[in-house]
Amino acid sequence: MFAGRNVHVTAVRKKDGSLDFLEVPKKVTPWVQGLKKIPFIRGIVGIIESSAKGAQHLNFSAESFAEQEGDADTTKKEEKGGIFSSISMVLGVAFVGVLSFLFGKFIFTLVPAIIEQFLFQNVFSNQILHNLIEGVIKIILLVGYIYFISLTPMIRRLFQYHGAEHKVISAYEAGMELTVSNVQKFNTLHYRCGSSFIVFTVLIGVVIYSFLHYDGMVERIVQRLILLPLVIGVSYEVLRFTNSLRDVPVLRYLGYPGLWLQLLTTKEPEDSQVEVSIASFNRMLEAEKRIMEGRA
Repeated sequence: MFAGRNVHVTAVRKKDGSLDFLEVPKKVTPWVQGLKKIPFIRGIVGIIESSAKGAQHLNFSAESFAEQEGDADTTKKEEKGGIFSSISMVLGVAFVGVLSFLFGKFIFTLVPAIIEQFLFQNVFSNQILHNLIEGVIKIILLVGYIYFISLTPMIRRLFQYHGAEHKVISAYEAGMELTVSNVQKFNTLHYRCGSSFIVFTVLIGVVIYSFLHYDGMVERIVQRLILLPLVIGVSYEVLRFTNSLRDVPVLRYLGYPGLWLQLLTTKEPEDSQVEVSIASFNRMLEAEKRIMEGRA
């Protein structure tokens, strides 16, 4: 999936070699656009939007695969339902995407705190040290989780497409012609990846939690839940800041923790996967051009 200023585009290769595209224009909602201009709030809004959009496009890919396997019953029923059914489906997928993101954040926020409290509660009393160990546990759980799911064929293929997307973007930013041979020369890592955001939420969380005192497990968990929006908002601003410094020789290292995580969330793609990514990116550029010409 590639996101332009006005449209999101996903490409899926069918068994016959042809490509199927999903174009989703960005809807401009005044009050949402207003929130996106407010520091620390815009990060939360952006993450929720990204989760909803990502779920919608993954659903499109899954439905395309199901149709090719001869299991298109769900799609046919939705077509009979008309516009109302389509809207319900999109809203349902978006809701599941947002819910999955929130559930994941809750799990990776609360479980490390519970484990740390259980193992080290009576070992020492320094709460800053407790927070640091909690952060280490969170990183270990996160890395372990990503590593083990990456061993499954489906997730590994998803990570290969993730790497292909990064290569295409890097080639485009370098001014190279988007051919398979040119794109494959680039790295699968990219500064503006959401994987970097995940790492920053862990690091920023350790810092923010260290300013507060808690008495017991219940208060600790309540603090984590209440502060979660703040951690997300600050992490987003830090990510924007590090992205703006990626060309500064020394300060560019601030973005390295996110790049290290991408060693797990991206894999070297096959040429056929790069072809799909190039087609999706070009389709996005074409859609952007059509939209801009229509406004002129």
